[in-house]
Amino acid sequence: MSGNQFRRSTASTAVLTGIASAALAMAGTAQAEPLWPGGPDIPGVPSIIQPPAPAPVVAPCTAEGARVCMSLSENEAWLMENGKVVYGPTPISHGRPGFLTPPGVFHVASKKEYHWSTMHNAEMKWAVFFNGDIATHIGPIEEQSHGCIRMTPEGAETLYRWVSPGDVIEVVR
Repeated sequence: MSGNQFRRSTASTAVLTGIASAALAMAGTAQAEPLWPGGPDIPGVPSIIQPPAPAPVVAPCTAEGARVCMSLSENEAWLMENGKVVYGPTPISHGRPGFLTPPGVFHVASKKEYHWSTMHNAEMKWAVFFNGDIATHIGPIEEQSHGCIRMTPEGAETLYRWVSPGDVIEVVR
């Protein structure tokens, strides 16, 4: 065999070997483990694993027709529709010793987008009165109040827009 024939034969063998190696590599790729657990290459396992559904939010109130539920021990409030939570929990604070917020079932007496408390010389934005002079409104939730339910700006406005005079508010310990 001449030198040229040997080079051509060696080159052909190398090309064929390369093609065969590539074919084996491709065949091996099809049988490889999937890139994620539960991928499409595992028999009997769906290709898309659905995460579990989130647990429904449950509020501690039981008063029939309550549109607002507030927990003094949890410092949280929820908006309700037909016994189901539609908003919340949202953080609240409530009355300090000597000015405790009473638990009970109340009705919204009135609402004022902006109210000035002459009793405490304080602004009460998004005020919803439900027990005499006790109301929900924007206020620092890190501090206790003189009986009102203080809320974040978003929580107070959302509650204000949700309720109407006569709606039931339940406050639980």
